[in-house]
Amino acid sequence: VRAAMAIVKTLADFHDDGVVYNSLNTRDVVLSLSPTEEGYSATFIDLSRSVIVSGDDFSGESIDKVRAKENDLRTLGKLLYQVFGGSLEDLDPARIHSDYGDDGFVPTRKRGKHQLLREGLPIYLGSLISALLDHALLSTGVCYSDARDVYHDLKVYVDDASGQLGRIDLDDDMMTSRLRLPQNMFYGRQAQMSLILHLFQTSIEFGNVPVPQMAMISGCPGSGKSTLVDQLKQPLIDLGGCFIEGKFDKAMRPDTVLATALDRYFGGILETSKFVGNVQVSLRWRIHDILGSTENNPFLEMLPNLKAWLSEDSSQFSATQSNDIIGMGSSGLAVSSQRVKYLFCKLIGAMASRSSPLILFLDDLQWADETTLDIARMIMTDPDITHFLFLGSYRDTEVNRSHPLISKLNTMEEQGVTVVDVKVGPIQKEVVNTMISEILYTPPSLCRPLSSIIHSKTGGVIMFILRFLQTLNADDKLWFNMGGKRWMYDLDKIRHTEIQDDVVSHMTHQMARLSKDMRMGLMFAACLGRKFPSSVLAKATKHEVTDAFTQTCIDYGFFQLDDVNVYMWQHDQVQQAAYELIPKNKQDSYHLLIGTRLYMDTPDEKMKDLIFFVVDNMNHGVALINDHDKRTEVAQLNLQAGEKALSSSAFQSASEYLLAGISFLDTESWSTDYDLALRLYDAASEALFVVGEFDTLMTIVEEPLRMAKCFEDKLNLYNNMIRTHSCTSMVENGISTCLSIISQLGEDFPTEITAEIYHREAQEVKRLLHGKTKNDLLSLPTMTDSNSLGAMHFLSHLLSLAFNTRPALSPIAVFRLVRMTLRKGMCNNSAFAFACYAGWLVSDPVNDVEAGYYMGKIQ
Repeated sequence: VRAAMAIVKTLADFHDDGVVYNSLNTRDVVLSLSPTEEGYSATFIDLSRSVIVSGDDFSGESIDKVRAKENDLRTLGKLLYQVFGGSLEDLDPARIHSDYGDDGFVPTRKRGKHQLLREGLPIYLGSLISALLDHALLSTGVCYSDARDVYHDLKVYVDDASGQLGRIDLDDDMMTSRLRLPQNMFYGRQAQMSLILHLFQTSIEFGNVPVPQMAMISGCPGSGKSTLVDQLKQPLIDLGGCFIEGKFDKAMRPDTVLATALDRYFGGILETSKFVGNVQVSLRWRIHDILGSTENNPFLEMLPNLKAWLSEDSSQFSATQSNDIIGMGSSGLAVSSQRVKYLFCKLIGAMASRSSPLILFLDDLQWADETTLDIARMIMTDPDITHFLFLGSYRDTEVNRSHPLISKLNTMEEQGVTVVDVKVGPIQKEVVNTMISEILYTPPSLCRPLSSIIHSKTGGVIMFILRFLQTLNADDKLWFNMGGKRWMYDLDKIRHTEIQDDVVSHMTHQMARLSKDMRMGLMFAACLGRKFPSSVLAKATKHEVTDAFTQTCIDYGFFQLDDVNVYMWQHDQVQQAAYELIPKNKQDSYHLLIGTRLYMDTPDEKMKDLIFFVVDNMNHGVALINDHDKRTEVAQLNLQAGEKALSSSAFQSASEYLLAGISFLDTESWSTDYDLALRLYDAASEALFVVGEFDTLMTIVEEPLRMAKCFEDKLNLYNNMIRTHSCTSMVENGISTCLSIISQLGEDFPTEITAEIYHREAQEVKRLLHGKTKNDLLSLPTMTDSNSLGAMHFLSHLLSLAFNTRPALSPIAVFRLVRMTLRKGMCNNSAFAFACYAGWLVSDPVNDVEAGYYMGKIQ
């Protein structure tokens, strides 16, 4: 190729000096070694046929002389073919036919072996030679008109460090003229990549940085934000690091994304045994120190693969490590929410180390939930987390200054975090040309007319460019010519091709041209969300969709295989395009049909595995379900989904499912389905409290408080009301509610505290404790009376509420807690009672430090 470059350079110099060599052949070229870039120098001899022309003649004033230059380029093609090992017999004029007529017009699409270039010639070089030989293509813009362009294209081939342009073999797609696009193409992002690599080096390789740093990558859909981040995977692997990625979905549960991403990562560790030896033991110990025992640990229920990995060698961990690290009982759900955030933060910290640095990438943060954003804030502001880099991406077209994401980023900056904003915009015209050149294995000069039109029509959005190329291929405007072994295109037809304003509309238009079965399959798949098992798709379509459909979708670039028999949309824009195939007035009907099919085709024992698919689709059809019994069934399914989400600490999703379930109830439900109604309202009030939707909580509890059959059925609702009062500074309301409930539970609590009452309550507790040893107290029976348990719970609430606003009530609440424990037995609140009593003993006016220390040891 370098020899060819030397020959072409000499011919270009001739043309630049106004000389047409006229019928160049191998006998006229002398090659010699040279220290130049090419490594050779080429000298032309026998100038007897050469013609001297002026520069103007090349612009079209002398047709004969321009044709002489074209003849130079054509003979250059033959000469280069010989340099690359071909035979002139292959180029017998009788066997050479262009896909174009003499006037450059394309009468029909032809794929026959018109021009047999030798086997073993790289497609790129074959395209170059074919373009030199096909002089009739000059008017179409897909042929060479200047030797200098040929030189530059040969130089591109030589400088191709990846070797991608050296491809020789023709696959089945090329032989059938089908364009297959490579995955994760990366073009035109050098500035952005340099910025992220700098963050990578400072945060990952160096570890301790004086100011925590993170990067937020913003751009329009399909601009290549995720592909930009993918470039960090290999450097991180080279350092022995971990890459964890999660993607938010507009239609799915955002509060499960982080847990799913982490669990998927640990699933990969289980399969590949990534960590071995001391590294594995060290990582296990660090994680175990944070999470505690694997037994009965609700946090690990969210991460089954992590639990399995920790359990592989659980014998080395001490059984004394308590599972008290996290409690998920109904009375402690708010604390559990904070603990979940804390544990996610500390888990990331335990995973990131000098020997195993970590990158966490969360995509499409414009759809992130408040909990995940808060976890990200906690991670970035934790000084103990080093050798870690957080990367996020979002669509700047969907985020304004008031968006929760921007508010959270502003908070991080106020807390000392450096947020580096990386803008990813459309790629430039020359970058588009390079990309198309490499996709088509075609020299850049031959692609320039095509890339210019494509850039103009697509605005330089990478995903739009790729989909438009596929459309041109499907419409026979871009095809592979077997004779010339190169991709060809009809520039005039492409120029007049109408195109939609955005990539989603364009893809929807193209999908609408597919067969009916393909369209139906795509519409059903679009309703299932970003990711779905093949079994779910089969049930949704009543087994009408076959493996051939999914394979065709993979071939078209609609799906990609995410796991064994699990498919994922190539991009959410592709899913959206397929979804828009469904008429807007029928979208709810499609969802309801799918949800019903999944429900009817799934046994009860397997419903928990598909509950989210079922309920997500059925809820779309709420307006279409009028029958009371059917609405009750859907309400029951929403309760099941909500409780499953609660068990996974997906509180936002849980609240949405439970509120949806409530919406399916009617006035008759309290008489016909009392337990269902009560469970929905109870669970919804808890979920709403955790996510901070206090106004909604206070609104929905009014009905169950009015309709409940007994006082005991109201207790959980009151519990969440009081916690809401505490969080919204309505302390007096909370205190009055506590006092009322405690009274109704049989505990007569004084509302006005006098010195006499105070002294009497204190002496009663001292009397009950007199003579009791530590073993006596620890041997107390378990409290079983439901009213007493409830009173203990609300007394604890009262103590917390009154501590600052009505301090006289606090010691009385402590005395009652201890007294009930001594009389009725131990419960979860007893430890709190003894600790508070110990605090009272060491305070004024008692100041009995020894007794306080003793009681503190009891708790």
